[in-house]
Amino acid sequence: MTRVDSALNLTRDADLRRRATKVIPGGMWGHMNVARLPPGYPQYFSQARDCRVWDVDGNEYVDMMCSFGPIILGHADPDAENAAAQQRSRGDTMTGPAECQVELAELLVDTLPHADWALFAKNGTDATTSCVTIARATTQRRKILVAKGSYHGAVPWCSPSLAGVTAEDRAHILTFEYNDVESLDRAAREAGSDLAAVLVTAFRHDARRDQEMPSAAFALAARRVCDNAEAALILDDVRAGFRIDMRGSWEPLGVRPDLSAWSKAIANGYPLAAITGNDRFREAAQQVYLTGSFWCEASPMAAAIATINKLKATNAIAVMEASGRRLREGLAEQARRHGLSLKQTGPVQMPQILFEDDRDFALGNQFVLETLRRGAYMHPWHNMFLSTAHGFKEIDRVLEATDGALKVVARSMGR
Repeated sequence: MTRVDSALNLTRDADLRRRATKVIPGGMWGHMNVARLPPGYPQYFSQARDCRVWDVDGNEYVDMMCSFGPIILGHADPDAENAAAQQRSRGDTMTGPAECQVELAELLVDTLPHADWALFAKNGTDATTSCVTIARATTQRRKILVAKGSYHGAVPWCSPSLAGVTAEDRAHILTFEYNDVESLDRAAREAGSDLAAVLVTAFRHDARRDQEMPSAAFALAARRVCDNAEAALILDDVRAGFRIDMRGSWEPLGVRPDLSAWSKAIANGYPLAAITGNDRFREAAQQVYLTGSFWCEASPMAAAIATINKLKATNAIAVMEASGRRLREGLAEQARRHGLSLKQTGPVQMPQILFEDDRDFALGNQFVLETLRRGAYMHPWHNMFLSTAHGFKEIDRVLEATDGALKVVARSMGR
């Protein structure tokens, strides 16, 4: 990897940003707005392939964000792309669904032990909101328990921003601490006979903090609370789905949800979400009004079938775990050598990398800008994602970038 000794050339990117501010509020919205990141990140990209992306100024990076999770086989994976293209040539957004919708539902039910049925939507917010609605329709109750700080989407009942949100939007949301059984039990007692569901992420992946895997005791407690109250256990597998376990992220813990929300990696970049559930919630899933003009778009479903089958056939999770361990171990050795303290948390295939005693992310910001200049696109406070395209060669390229970046950080600290 060639060392870059000057700031990246982002001339075209800057021009696009100037144009965007005139026609797009703030120039960009949401989690992909790089104004949230330290100055120096490109906003606009021109192409992507395998685990690499190119910005509009021609700078190339190893992509450690995988489009914030949707890319799991690598950008432009030929099998997913061919499946989508073949379906699109026959019909895509039609007056009704294509045959592949039934095939995908069958595949999900066959793949996920907890699932007796599947519905489809477009993004993770659709899926989590649908799960909550189905749970309330089944139980005829209102209260939903969620962990403090957990992200479940971007609509008023769960948005991390309070802009435009009323107290009434959150009137029936109660919170507990992730992995804290006593806190969960306390919230359940507060909900009482009005408890409709416990909604929990596959692991604690809140931004700007260390990640936390669920304990078996916590997962079992969540199942117990729901069983005792005849409420729904909803697993938000939007971010982690198919990266931890192909059967669902809590299957290794021996805990099966009643409802699950899926999106991100399900179709390798094509817009798709799924809601899966057991037979207790089938009738409500049929009764509630869940719809969208694009929700039956066929090409993403064809891509999802190809993606899931390829993940199974290639033992993809083991591949990502091996690359993730190589990255984690390499970074640990580099940090030791440079006299720095790194915190690496979460599953290795979804790495979170923070610095000790870095409350304002000054060290993290410096680190990611230096890796960016050296050809690796990383994030200072959000978990990252690996795909099966991140082989050892690509991980070693990233480690070359991080070694140079850590050297600069250490020098700035007088190490």
